Amino acid sequence: MPHRRGFIKTLAGLPLIGGLVPGSRAMAAARRDYFKELGLRPFLNAAGTYTTLTASLMPKEVAEAWLFASKTYVPLIELHDAVGKRIASLIGCEAAMVSAGAASALTLGTAACVAGTNREFIQRIPDVTGMKSEVIIQKEHRFGYDRAVRNVGIRFVEVETREDFERAINPKTAMMLFLNYADPKGQVKAAEFVEIGKKHGVPTFIDCAADVPPASNLSRYTKMGFDLVTFSGGKGLCGPQSAGLLLGRKDLIEAARLNAAPYSESLGRGMKVNKEELLAMMVAVERYLARDEEAEMAEFTRRANHIVDSVASIPGVKTEIQIPEIANHVPHVHIWWDESQIKTTVPEVVRMLREGEPSIEVVPGSKEHLMVNAWMLQPGEVKIVARRIRELLNNGKVS
Repeated sequence: MPHRRGFIKTLAGLPLIGGLVPGSRAMAAARRDYFKELGLRPFLNAAGTYTTLTASLMPKEVAEAWLFASKTYVPLIELHDAVGKRIASLIGCEAAMVSAGAASALTLGTAACVAGTNREFIQRIPDVTGMKSEVIIQKEHRFGYDRAVRNVGIRFVEVETREDFERAINPKTAMMLFLNYADPKGQVKAAEFVEIGKKHGVPTFIDCAADVPPASNLSRYTKMGFDLVTFSGGKGLCGPQSAGLLLGRKDLIEAARLNAAPYSESLGRGMKVNKEELLAMMVAVERYLARDEEAEMAEFTRRANHIVDSVASIPGVKTEIQIPEIANHVPHVHIWWDESQIKTTVPEVVRMLREGEPSIEVVPGSKEHLMVNAWMLQPGEVKIVARRIRELLNNGKVS
């Protein structure tokens, strides 16, 4: 599984292994190249926190928490309670739980709004007969991951205007769903969305999976009034990729917990979060909130500028640094070139970066121009990425 692979890769580079694994076993573990044994080829991540590229790497403190948890037994439900309480206090929200990723949080949060703590309802989902079973969503906010919401058995009701919202709300309405990434597209913005939900007593749920940094977003949306908020654990937070956060109202978090593992007849029984993920996710939040955000952003900007400077002198090349307004709010380098002066296409450069040594992945979807995101690169890797891009563009120059 991706999060385990990323964890193994992290362990291979950690000096702490010798202190945590007895003697020769630690040395043997440190020497093993698990990816090579499996015939897999690692890469430098100049793309970002994409799930298919195994998202982020767990820092030392997070990996240590994982290892600590792996070596002893503890009551799982009590650990869930304690970790949720700690995370809620750190973020400043009413309640919190660790989920099996943001998609899991979407399912569990929806189940909480549909079934609540009613044991019969919890066992019957996705048969929602007799329950509130409609979720209102703006047409422009439909997205691939809303399958996680539909898994509960609900029916989406699509709207566009405030008037549509007012007409759509009825006794069957269980929840209103908002995709933060799509905020610029929808007619009803976040604050008005919350206001409508409060007016009609309908729970509001916002998906902010990739929306840190900045750290302030972790508390921004519960403070705005959203009843439920989800973030991915393995993206900007650099926790386990298989973990996520569900934040919000205490009663809804309690209901979400009952709809999840380890409760055997719940829809979320397969969405298990183990003790290692729980502890590692807690430490990831602690670390994220304690870091120097300004210094971190300065480092990401320095990396982007290094890539820009490396190709700036090549004739026919144009560059720009852009920071997305909402999700993945870090500097992205965009590189265009005149193919009459540089005889290579963007897909060819993407392929050569991937097939080269070392393998380098750039932002998926680089077709009309090359997109590079350096925030997940490890120390020293930005120089390698910049050099390879410069070499490939120089090799394509018309003499």
